[in-house]
Amino acid sequence: MTGDPRFFPGAGPFPLARLAEAAQARLGEGADPARPIAGIAPLQAAGPDRIAFLDNRRYLPALRRSRAGACILAPALAAEAPPGTALLLTERPYLAWARVAALFHPPPPVRPGIHPSATVATEAILGAGVAVGPGAIIGARAVIGAGSVIGPLAVVGEGVVLGRDCRIGAGAVLSHCIAGDRVVLHPGAKVGQEGFGFAEGPGGFVAVPQLGRVLIGDDVEIGANSTIDRGSAADTVVASGTRMDNLVQIGHNVRLGRCCVVVAQSGISGSTTLGDGVVVAAQAGVTGHLRIGRQARIGAQAGVMEDVPARTDVLGSPARPAREFWRAVATLYRAAREGRRRAE
Repeated sequence: MTGDPRFFPGAGPFPLARLAEAAQARLGEGADPARPIAGIAPLQAAGPDRIAFLDNRRYLPALRRSRAGACILAPALAAEAPPGTALLLTERPYLAWARVAALFHPPPPVRPGIHPSATVATEAILGAGVAVGPGAIIGARAVIGAGSVIGPLAVVGEGVVLGRDCRIGAGAVLSHCIAGDRVVLHPGAKVGQEGFGFAEGPGGFVAVPQLGRVLIGDDVEIGANSTIDRGSAADTVVASGTRMDNLVQIGHNVRLGRCCVVVAQSGISGSTTLGDGVVVAAQAGVTGHLRIGRQARIGAQAGVMEDVPARTDVLGSPARPAREFWRAVATLYRAAREGRRRAE
């Protein structure tokens, strides 16, 4: 079931004209602007009172069989829709779908106040409309921006600064951190802990004090159980608009540019810099002290051991430019086939 009301309270119904406005799409020919739509659903499950979307031609058979009352799709595919389905036409269907879904399921309202079981230091500063959940801890001199939500058992350490409308999930921990507006930490995320820094001495390892901070821009989202180490002497920086998936590790002194995407189980070692718009796919690893150019893309499970130029796709371990990687794979397979033929 899409949008189970036990977990996702909904709004609506809305007329098609309101959905088109939210989606920044145009209504297809013959669509009734006043037709009410009650909610969202996937193509395969949508009924006459639901809106669906299509953003991939491989799902055209599902579109042709769909009973959806309305569908968001590209104008070039409008002829594929079944009769009676109202169309919202746009060149960016998935973006339009995100806007429509948010209309039906807006973020839950903030319920300001401090739960009786929470601990808030007297020197902490909380802006208007802040909500602090059960068992949460806010340390001395911390500053929480207006409209922010601190979830159950979350910890906002001493001196931490959060901007407006931040969402800190259950069990998340922040220390040594200054963050902007609308920052989201999903449950269990950890920001600002010591980086992995030590020197080798005659008697064993000696910890190097980690004296930097974590600086986070606006509109950054950090996935569940991800970790961002504070800097050693310089700061760890996550620029505005960047999104991290769950189980991501960011080492000390790393600098992430604007609107980077770092996918689950990937790791970026200390002092590496990513330019704006870099994508690091799942389970990729980037060694330390490298420079990854803007809009480069690191493939899944890649092992990056040298700098990557801007707008370059790399794959494999050690990572190589994508075309070089696939040529090497093809050569290896040809050699394997030749080896089998000779053996026969």
